[in-house]
Amino acid sequence: MTHSPDPIAGLDLTDQAALGSGASFWTTKPIGTVPAIMLTDGPHGVRRQSGSATDHLGISGSEPATCFPPAVGLSQTWDPELVERVGQALGEESRALGVQVLLGPGVNIKRDPRCGRNFEYFSEDPLLSGALGAAWVRGVQSRGVGASLKHFAANNAEHDRMRASSDIDLRTLREIYLRSFEIVVRQAHPWTVMCSYNRINGVYAAENAWLLTTVLRDEWGFDGVVVSDWGAVADRPAAVAAGLDLEMPTTGGISDAEVVRAVRAGNLDAAAVTRAAGRVAQLVGRVTQTDTSAASFDIDVHHELAREAARRAIVLLKNEGDLLPLAPAPLAVIGGFAEEPRYQGGGSSHVNPTRVDVPLDEIRRLAGDQPVRFCSGTDTAAAAAAAESAETAIVFLGLTADEESEGYDREHIDLPTAQLDLLRAVVEVQPRTVAVLAHGGAVCLDAVAALAPAILDGALLGQAGGGALADVLFGVANPSGRLAETVPQRLQDSPAYLNFPSESGHTVYGERMFVGYRWYDSREIPVTFPFGHGLSYTRFDYSDLDLTSTGAGVAVRVTVTNTGDRPGREVVQVYAGLPDSHVGRPMQWLAGFASVTIEPGHRQIIEIPIERTDLAYWSVDAGRWVVEAGEYAVSVGASSRDIRLTATVALDGDEPTRPFTRESTLGELLADPVASQKILSALSDASPFGAGDSALGTNLLRMLESVPIGRMVAFSAGKVTHEQLDALIVDINTQRC
Repeated sequence: MTHSPDPIAGLDLTDQAALGSGASFWTTKPIGTVPAIMLTDGPHGVRRQSGSATDHLGISGSEPATCFPPAVGLSQTWDPELVERVGQALGEESRALGVQVLLGPGVNIKRDPRCGRNFEYFSEDPLLSGALGAAWVRGVQSRGVGASLKHFAANNAEHDRMRASSDIDLRTLREIYLRSFEIVVRQAHPWTVMCSYNRINGVYAAENAWLLTTVLRDEWGFDGVVVSDWGAVADRPAAVAAGLDLEMPTTGGISDAEVVRAVRAGNLDAAAVTRAAGRVAQLVGRVTQTDTSAASFDIDVHHELAREAARRAIVLLKNEGDLLPLAPAPLAVIGGFAEEPRYQGGGSSHVNPTRVDVPLDEIRRLAGDQPVRFCSGTDTAAAAAAAESAETAIVFLGLTADEESEGYDREHIDLPTAQLDLLRAVVEVQPRTVAVLAHGGAVCLDAVAALAPAILDGALLGQAGGGALADVLFGVANPSGRLAETVPQRLQDSPAYLNFPSESGHTVYGERMFVGYRWYDSREIPVTFPFGHGLSYTRFDYSDLDLTSTGAGVAVRVTVTNTGDRPGREVVQVYAGLPDSHVGRPMQWLAGFASVTIEPGHRQIIEIPIERTDLAYWSVDAGRWVVEAGEYAVSVGASSRDIRLTATVALDGDEPTRPFTRESTLGELLADPVASQKILSALSDASPFGAGDSALGTNLLRMLESVPIGRMVAFSAGKVTHEQLDALIVDINTQRC
């Protein structure tokens, strides 16, 4: 067998250091036999700058590419197979445009609805984010283009993002903020991971050896390149030592020289530089195996895929009296977004689309020969008059691009007052009113829900969103989108409300793992629309829930029947909970999901596996995922608050047995069947146990449950010694093993 030569063999320290930083804003350096490659944004379209040769800030215009629905829209499909197809198309366009690494997907958790970059992220739930992110990576990399999983990690706000520390307890970090990354790394093996700007518990992500090496490589098995977010590196030698391989963009050789000096001064191991250079060379080899010179993509085919994805992303939030779908009839279309659609977010992911479907044009096309009158909505009286003269009014509402963007967060989640006044005036004269929403982050919809009998939520739908909205409005497509984040009644109800954004350079994640629906459902807080919610033009019934414990987890089987009069797609969601858990846990959490398309009057059996890891919690003491033994409640439904069926399944646990010590509390010992009788017997004659409960007017035993057992020596008035207590603890631990 012949082996290809080592591409960094013979490179000196200076050249190896040079491989670890950019040559320009978007390209790496050609060193020796290792050619340069291009990395570019973004997650929902290829942002290949046409002026990159002279642009040192990455802000010049980009070449035309398909603008697919951003993550906020794509997530509402709950469809990994569709997301993978979008990824394949993105990979094809990357090759055609000479891009070797596409910077995405973003799988950061939507901790707070005010985060300005939430439109680039999938969900408030790590399982859904991880499943969709893994599909995106598989799709892109199937075309020989590298993905860059970002932003690793705990980058959940834009305010002070380049300095602030995300202060998170280890269990919350593992279960919520690292979990989506772990799923993608283990399932899809991205070729690069992008570390974030922020600090994590005081340490910059780029310099965090625990994050970049211990967790990412040693535990999860990541074998690709860790690349910095653009400008995220404050100390390149420290970052290389921690596990960073590639700093972007170029520093003009300044940081390369810093690395060389650190090695020569004995402050950085030369092996770390060699290791980083080797990983960069390996990445270059991966992405240049396929010749990109003849690659091309079909603009029309990709636009149609974008329209399919947008259709599937639209969520029917409300449909009183089956107002939708519409039949051709005189219509009034109101609102500037109908003529100039909002379909993507602002910042580094902004795509130059190949074309844009205008909602008003698409509505007129499907309305046939029926009149469609348009009003921008700036004149409320004119809009009301148009609505009154039509059979149905369609009012477009939402946020403008400058209200939510990379680089800054929102201060509130309200729709503009003028838009709500417009909707109110229209509904007063036209009871048949449909509200259509465009926004990148969650918005307060209480007023809209109270006014409009029908609501379509498009989030951001990409360049083909206009046609997709018309398809759903007229029933060409049956809506099947589901919310990937909760819509609260008010901002003050959100879990991070009092801890967002950072203060004095620190963001305290005080809500712990109770993020999104985990918070709202566990606290029984009313919401406008729950996580996973979405209606259809048909109806689905659930029956025959069956749970089977397997070595790998739980096999869930349920029958879904289409009881309506048209075909439709249902997203079946599985939630799990452990009511008697001995650790703090949400009331329920998403443990699996699947979708199925069923013809009217037909039924189908759906099988959804739950992995044991998705039932586990992170044990800080054991340093691993732990499954508690017990009766788990497993529910299936159409949202976190539309649970149709629930059953229980008994699972064996794998929790480690912690030995008791002097620091173990009396309550912990009494909760153990082996220890309880022995400890009560041993201490029964020791004061204060001889006193009755009435002595202090309280339940004395309960009062003492939190006292470490070693302190009982002091309370026993000499009747129990440390030696006796230690012998008792050894005896108990021996019998428990």
